[in-house]
Amino acid sequence: MAKYFFFAFSDCKDPKREEEYANWYANTHIPDMLQVPGMIKATRLEAAEPKANMKRKYLALYEFETDDIAQFNADVQKQGKWTMQAGRFSDLPEFDSDNIPRIYKQVMPAKKPKSVKKPTIKKPVAKKTSTRKTKK
Repeated sequence: MAKYFFFAFSDCKDPKREEEYANWYANTHIPDMLQVPGMIKATRLEAAEPKANMKRKYLALYEFETDDIAQFNADVQKQGKWTMQAGRFSDLPEFDSDNIPRIYKQVMPAKKPKSVKKPTIKKPVAKKTSTRKTKK
């Protein structure tokens, strides 16, 4: 199966309710969306370098696998509609519009840094001092 990542950038519409928003996202929305077949895991991130008038302070990153991206998208939409009908969706999130790409296919395995051999530090060789006595 192909591996994908779903990027959901968002903001809280009401800064006074950010704690409520964070709680809903972590404890209701992400668990609900992880019920979609193919979902592996999800996490939430916050911008590490906030800027004035910044958009999209938060990122929810979902990892999933599928061989049928169209079916996966249909399942995500179905689950999203269910959360709204069940009263489990919040009025607080503001997401990117649909013309912003959110799903990316992994095209190479993740790489890690190569292990680097630590340089061997040679101990300085002590100078030999002559113990010979010189003749007079």
